[in-house]
This record gives sequence, structure tokens and C-alpha cells, in this order.
Amino acid sequence: MTDAPKSSFVYVTYIRTTAEKLWSALASADFAQKYWLGARPDAEWKVGGAWKLVLPDGRVADTGEIVEFDPGKRLAIRWRNEFRPELKEEGWSLCVMEIEPAAGETVKLTVTHSIEREGSKLIGAVSGGWPQILSNLKSLLETGSVILPPKKF
Repeated sequence: MTDAPKSSFVYVTYIRTTAEKLWSALASADFAQKYWLGARPDAEWKVGGAWKLVLPDGRVADTGEIVEFDPGKRLAIRWRNEFRPELKEEGWSLCVMEIEPAAGETVKLTVTHSIEREGSKLIGAVSGGWPQILSNLKSLLETGSVILPPKKF
């Protein structure tokens, strides 16, 4: 038996905060809009809940479903791009965010975004976006301000 072809992007960062504050930052649409470069994630924060990423002009960039919801530890979203046809045709991906305690008041955040497709254009796209979003998240939690301004989509 062989594994299906897969593309994935993994990003690990350490943030001086608590697991509770990080979880709140991930699951609060108002707070998330500050670090998501102007986009706003809206969701029913529970397993089976709908999830979407809304651009500042109201267009829906991505849609999905919450498939795992373990506050302070793990969030997984079944995710599909909606506004770029070449990405949408690749179908559903999975984004998993894992929070682990680290030294002192520091937590480790690991974001793994994957799709069952080799050479995925979606994974190529998110591998450019996640570092910006997560750098903003880290800066916002640690200093109170983001380092990158909202994007023009």
C-alpha cells in the first residue's frame, strides 16, 4: 500500500503568550481581522461548524468546515479556496493548528496546511500567506501591534 500524493506546508513559531490567549486570538473574528491582513475569518466555532474567510470588500476568499475543535490545543479546518479558479479546482485541503506549551509563558504554534495532491498550487499560495499572517499574529500578541499592514486583495 502506498500513500496518496500530497502537498503540505508546515510553519512553526513560538509566541510569548498563553495557550488561552492564543486560542482566543485564533477563534475571535474581530481580533483575527487585525492580523489576517484585513481579511476576516467567520465561523461557528464548534466541530461541524461552517468557516469562511471574508475579504475587506465582502468577497468570500475561502470556505470550509471545522473538523476538530479542542480549545487551547487543536483546531482543524477543511478548507477550499473560492476566488481563484485554479485553486478552487484543486478541491479541499486541511489546515491544522496545534498549540503546545513551551518554556515559561511561551507556546509553540504549528500550522500544517495540506492537500491530497502533488505539486498543489493552493499549497504554493498558502506558503506565501501563512508566514505573513502568523508573523502578524505573533507581533500582535507580544507587542500589541502588527508588522504588516492590510493587503489589497
